[in-house]
Amino acid sequence: MKKIFLGAMALMFALAVVSCRDTANKAEDAADTAGDAIENAAEEASEAAENAVEQASEAINEAGEAIENAGEDASEAASEAVEEADKALEKAGDALEKAGKDTKDAIKKN
Repeated sequence: MKKIFLGAMALMFALAVVSCRDTANKAEDAADTAGDAIENAAEEASEAAENAVEQASEAINEAGEAIENAGEDASEAASEAVEEADKALEKAGDALEKAGKDTKDAIKKN
């Protein structure tokens, strides 16, 4: 009876060891899966950060180009305004000269 009892205990011990090994294997698999998930998440976060940096860089370049274009447009507009003002002053001077001549002619006729 003692041998049967010891045999049963040995069998239960062996089953417990197998069960523990199975549980340990499952825990190891779960840890591996979690590790893989963490690596994937880190890679995706890194890629997202790189994309954000690239997009920010592109936006900065586009803003710089827009500012440069606006400066060029403003410079051209200012040059055109100066030219138009010169033309207007020339016309005003011509008109004053003509008015002066007309006034002298009118005075001579009287």
